[in-house]
Amino acid sequence: MRTIDQYNFAGKKALVRVDFNVPLDSDYRITDDTRIRAAVPTIQKILADGGAVILMSHLGRPKAGPEEKYSLKHLVNRLSQEFNTNVLFAEDCVGPQAAQLAQELKPGEILLLENLRFHKDEEKGDADFAKELATLGDVYVNDAFGTAHREHASTAVIARYFPQDKMMGYVMQAELDNARRVLGNAERPYTAIMGGAKISDKILIIEKLMDRVDNLLIGGGMSYTFVKADGGQIGSSLVEEDKIDLAKRLIAMAREKGVNLMIPVDSVVADAFSNDANIDTSLSHHIKPLWMGLDIGPTAREMYAEVIRNSKTILWNGPMGVFEMSNFSVGTEAVADAVVDATRMGAYSLIGGGDSAAAVNKFGYADKVSYVSTGGGALLEYMEGKTLPGVAAIERDDY
Repeated sequence: MRTIDQYNFAGKKALVRVDFNVPLDSDYRITDDTRIRAAVPTIQKILADGGAVILMSHLGRPKAGPEEKYSLKHLVNRLSQEFNTNVLFAEDCVGPQAAQLAQELKPGEILLLENLRFHKDEEKGDADFAKELATLGDVYVNDAFGTAHREHASTAVIARYFPQDKMMGYVMQAELDNARRVLGNAERPYTAIMGGAKISDKILIIEKLMDRVDNLLIGGGMSYTFVKADGGQIGSSLVEEDKIDLAKRLIAMAREKGVNLMIPVDSVVADAFSNDANIDTSLSHHIKPLWMGLDIGPTAREMYAEVIRNSKTILWNGPMGVFEMSNFSVGTEAVADAVVDATRMGAYSLIGGGDSAAAVNKFGYADKVSYVSTGGGALLEYMEGKTLPGVAAIERDDY
């Protein structure tokens, strides 16, 4: 498989699948441009070689055809500023206009196609749709790790039409290199921090990690399923009743394998799911009726921070509480502080995309950890041992 560094794009039109699924406010302004900035080195490499770039991406989840709030035209100005050029825009990702703009594209120029998901055929993985997209370029570069776990037309199927001219961009390569680092011979002590709302989203990754990590720190809404499984009273905290037996099994598995599985000993609790609710601190196993745990408590913060600071490898996926609300963001920030401290002392830290990445960006720590993944779901599936169609389509000739 050729890498982007081994390929000369001079005179070529590179069809680049990027992940520009960025958040926009009500005035269609970009509120977090992390994913755009991540793709810049790949695009610059192609332009520097003397190639032209055709960018394709999805944005949001449009229900039925074009929607103003999901149009990629809102990204044109930001991209034009980034590359100091007038980025062209096709009002559809296929069809006569897209074909003409692509055909007339000159070396050094950039064309952005409209949202791929305005066509249902994208998510269906339709071969004819993929083939029509493929006619726009001479070479295919997949740099959208965040969608690598989807077998969509632009992320996997399209690679069939570029048997000798398909490769990963810098984002994809970096994502895989960093994931392999924590999957392989990670330096010990190795600590995984798992948060978020539901244990059901993290079952497979937790099971996989049991054979690799020394410490497994649990936070977020899913911690209360563990607390209840451990015999605790959790008030009206979030719980997955059908996953209590599973949580019991995971607790037993950790004990059997010698993994230090930590559930927060105390919690910041509230009498309503609101930043303006009445707030208290409670032992996690003794939360009063009608009160709910919305963040890890002060003792848990200290215990988790100590373990993290003494670690050499850290994988973090999922916040410790409802970090979007200021009163319940303290636990997530404390964990982020500890991860930054450990990194500064020589630890390797991988932040697993999604809300974890959002939290690290919110606290201004993105450049103080080893790597922030751009793909939460894709990273989890890769670490669970699943085949990612977007990766397999590039790596394998038979895909």
